[in-house]
Amino acid sequence: MTESLPPESRLGPVHLIVADLERSIGFYGGVLGLKTHQRDGSRAVLSVEGGRSVVALTEMPGAHPKPRAVTGLYHFAILVPQRRELARALQQLIDRGVPLQGAADHWVSEAIYLADPDGNGIEIYADRPRSEWPVIGDQLQMATEPLDVGDLMEEIGDRPTWEGLPAGTQIGHVHLHVGQLDSAEQFYRQVVGFDLMLHFGAQAAFLSVAGYHHHLGLNTWAGIGAPPPPPSSAGLRYFTILLPDSAALDAVAKRAADAELPIRRGDGALSLDDPSRNRVVFALDPSIDTLESAWND
Repeated sequence: MTESLPPESRLGPVHLIVADLERSIGFYGGVLGLKTHQRDGSRAVLSVEGGRSVVALTEMPGAHPKPRAVTGLYHFAILVPQRRELARALQQLIDRGVPLQGAADHWVSEAIYLADPDGNGIEIYADRPRSEWPVIGDQLQMATEPLDVGDLMEEIGDRPTWEGLPAGTQIGHVHLHVGQLDSAEQFYRQVVGFDLMLHFGAQAAFLSVAGYHHHLGLNTWAGIGAPPPPPSSAGLRYFTILLPDSAALDAVAKRAADAELPIRRGDGALSLDDPSRNRVVFALDPSIDTLESAWND
């Protein structure tokens, strides 16, 4: 039986390729209220109040939005700590005239969807209490139903001034397009160490650590056998899994070596590519220098 990731594992910052760094900083700072935590030439790291990094950006001038029928990022999901903060984020987007791509009640959570200037999909969501997550037998239930926007917006009360996404906000999950669901699921279960939570038919799977509804979504909605995006595309550079100790990092490395997969090692970090060439970096420390040390293309 494959060893699962330790329950203390969590997702760290999502690293994106963007065409125009200033434009993207304007979006993530001005629209979502993230703070520029670090800036170094063509790269920036943006964080919430309290310093937790959420998004890292690397500029590739001339990068174009990812084509539709390729693998890569479907969306990354920003988890806010309270339902009221989801309502405040929605009101901010409405006030600024930001186009929304959807809103949904997933039974375990409530979510709104949008995209950044490069077309990278973003979900902002709030979880329902775990005690309210529907389970039939031992199987967690999730769905996509219309969001009750009116009920959500009642949470705002006197509509305090927007000051950005609050302390406690974090990356809640990442959802990827993959070329083959079976091979992707095998990689993320047997090598990475995620646990399967549920399938949506034969086209999507949701995996997690410690019984969470999902830290990772996989789908073949871009087409079975879809190729990776062109190198000139904006989109996902890598996503991050933060591990609690070096023993957990070594365990991932051993599973990858046993599977005869290429491993890139850094100082307290390593990176792997899944079968669709989506890259995941495992690290003990979310600092950008630690994450980049395992890049080594």
